[in-house]
Amino acid sequence: MDIQSTSPNPTLFNRITWDPLVMGGKLCIRGMRVTVGTLVGLMAAAHTPEDILQVYPYLELVDIYAALAYAAWRSEEVELPLTSA
Repeated sequence: MDIQSTSPNPTLFNRITWDPLVMGGKLCIRGMRVTVGTLVGLMAAAHTPEDILQVYPYLELVDIYAALAYAAWRSEEVELPLTSA
């Protein structure tokens, strides 16, 4: 395993969905009303994946990893300001 790579497995992102009519347009897991932010926040608050799966039994462990991978990927993005011509 290459632990130096920050590029996530692209199939993980298939679990991240967006619908402007669901959860105020926030990114969700597989179209359900569980947001990426909720899962990342729970992990940041020191809840284990097992804790999370007990509260959200319809999720899978890979859903939690997908949320974390997406958040990590987004945090590495750089937004550049547009310059006038």
